[in-house]
Amino acid sequence: MKNCFLKTSFIVLAIAGSATASHVAAEDNDVAYVNPLIGTAPSHTISALAHGSGSENNAQVIPSVTMPFGMTNWTPQTRHVETKCTAPYYYADTLITGFRGSHWLSGSCTQDYGSVTVMPLNDTKMMAADKRGSHFSHANEQSTPYYYKTVLEDSRIESEITSTARTGILRFTFSDTDSGVVAIEPNSDFAEGFIQIIPERNECVGYNPVHRIYQGWGTLAGFKGYFVARFDRAFDAYGTYFGREIQYGQKELSHHPGLGGFVSFALHGSRTIIVKVGTSFTSIDEARKNLDAETRTVDFDSAKAVSKAVWNRMLSVIDIGAAAADEKTKFYTALYHSLLQPRVYNDYDGSYPGFAGSDSVYHSGKHNYYDDFSLWDTYRALHPLYNLLLPEQSADMMRSLLAKGAQGGWLPIFPCWNSYTSAMIGDHGISVIADAYSKGVIDLTESEYQLLKKNATQSPLSYAEYANGKGRRALQSYMKYGYIPLEDSVKESFHKGEQVSRTLEYAYDDFALSAIAKKMGKEEDARYFLSRSENYRHVYDTSVSCVRGRFADGTFTDTFRKTERMPYITEGTPWQYTWYVPHDIEGLIGLMGGREKFNRNLDEFFAAGQYWHGNEPGHQIPFLYAYSGQMEKTKKIVDKILHEEYSSDPGGLSGNDDSGQMSAWYVFAALGLYPVCPAKDEYAVFLPAFEKITLHFQNGRTLVIAADGMRSGSTRVKEITLNGVPIRGATLSHSELLKGGTLEFVMEGNK
Repeated sequence: MKNCFLKTSFIVLAIAGSATASHVAAEDNDVAYVNPLIGTAPSHTISALAHGSGSENNAQVIPSVTMPFGMTNWTPQTRHVETKCTAPYYYADTLITGFRGSHWLSGSCTQDYGSVTVMPLNDTKMMAADKRGSHFSHANEQSTPYYYKTVLEDSRIESEITSTARTGILRFTFSDTDSGVVAIEPNSDFAEGFIQIIPERNECVGYNPVHRIYQGWGTLAGFKGYFVARFDRAFDAYGTYFGREIQYGQKELSHHPGLGGFVSFALHGSRTIIVKVGTSFTSIDEARKNLDAETRTVDFDSAKAVSKAVWNRMLSVIDIGAAAADEKTKFYTALYHSLLQPRVYNDYDGSYPGFAGSDSVYHSGKHNYYDDFSLWDTYRALHPLYNLLLPEQSADMMRSLLAKGAQGGWLPIFPCWNSYTSAMIGDHGISVIADAYSKGVIDLTESEYQLLKKNATQSPLSYAEYANGKGRRALQSYMKYGYIPLEDSVKESFHKGEQVSRTLEYAYDDFALSAIAKKMGKEEDARYFLSRSENYRHVYDTSVSCVRGRFADGTFTDTFRKTERMPYITEGTPWQYTWYVPHDIEGLIGLMGGREKFNRNLDEFFAAGQYWHGNEPGHQIPFLYAYSGQMEKTKKIVDKILHEEYSSDPGGLSGNDDSGQMSAWYVFAALGLYPVCPAKDEYAVFLPAFEKITLHFQNGRTLVIAADGMRSGSTRVKEITLNGVPIRGATLSHSELLKGGTLEFVMEGNK
């Protein structure tokens, strides 16, 4: 098996990269602790029950069979639409209507796009998605990152999935029929799909046009989800369908609602049918090339073995030692959820469709081109996690963002479905690039710096460009007043209003840009953007020790309830957003009247139940105690969150997971490190969740995080040392950690 792996693994290691470190033993099996069903049921966590509603009651993850950062994720399908906030799979559903090659943004409230569904059937009587569903039992589900299996109970068809980076391999075993049927459906909600059957090649090919949401809602995104499905035997019959209309012998169909194609087989001898499905965003030809490149020399079982090995090697960058099985399940499932997006967009040969509806096809060269960046969420912990553990992949992600900016003229703020969106608020493309640059993951050219600066200083001259999602929302107001006044309703944005939250997030982004300018030796720019980073002060009302909406004349609004949602705050309360000054915690401490008052305010905040873990703006708040001299409180609160907001059952993840941000928070919190301010070369340090953790860095060095005696009852840290040298203060630098060695928490006496 070792030789087989070495022969075939080059196909997928372009995705796994050098995370496949030489330290990993063949018997390591961290992937055995991953349960992709965690987060697929309605959340029962404390914050979800207290604060969640609608889709936020679900983590919105799916049981993806995929490679790390794979182009296409394969999942059982219980919902057959591509509508906003509807994931392809929900644990509470009772019918499977197919097995989908999905581009769902994991843990999101966006929409699937360019997907294709494959469904085995005993006959052609009921082909439509709303009629063909089969019951299934969770007792018969096997769900892992590299393999899924279930039995369709109504037809008694055993269904299995494995995958490579850009293809899915499906194996269907029929039991009660002499013939088998497989339906293939491009899931176009706009009745714009296409299917073609090519009997001489044993193939069904097609596409599903991609549409935008947010900016340009409903318009074509300029590319399609293409697929080539190749079967392991010749067809005995075939046809097309739409709705309940079946057209036997027809090879091609387009522009009908619910359209699809089907092929049937006489099951003489083997009752197993295997279909390999190549996917691409560039063309049918590229989907076929991807299929050939990644599956020509592998069968179902060898592909499954390779995928399992890649996941084991990727997950093994962190070893949490002799933890309990339930804790390992939570930890490695969180790490799995952290390794799904952004997704690789380029084909095996490097081709990918140009950004923002471009007609051009680009080539990624020796690197991967990524898309689906949920940046408002993921700049906080997910991308910093990559910078720490997977800097080579992170560098490609940053190159991808910069390529999008070069192709579209503006750095994107929240690029999904290879388009501008301006979803959410802030300008956090700057943040993730600044974090990678400050930590030595990437270098920046002068033209790339000017692209970032353009976002912070200019607005599009064309209204059409602005409406399309280019540039910061309400930038002119922000620059004129030093905050966004309530008179500016922030038009041409999915999230309108929310002026205070925008001000706070732009101030942070300005700090991130100042850090870049300083490192590049641009002292004047560094001072300018650092000065702008203090704009958070302009929306802080000292009379109530809280942020508050402000008018253009400088007066604060009377519409203010500290603990309730306000229209000038994004998805939260003024009190929750008051703590959003990650770049100047000392400044915020000063505004509140010093450390004693700051800590008292924090105490009252948590005592009032204001902390909402299910949404991102407060994710840094538990770690602020580490900066105000009360690190033990950080540990107490973090332990409570790890216990209450994460569990190993299907409802055990707060919603939404948001492309892995909730899960990346868990990973960092368990390590005893947190990037409170991405773009600073530092992490808050506090007592980890396990006695011994080993990090394997891509530079070949190893860091052991040790807290001997913690499980025996020690509650307080006497001293923290790095390679025997006591550390002072609340933080450690990224560069210090990457040198490796031992980070030791010396504990005081037991209880």
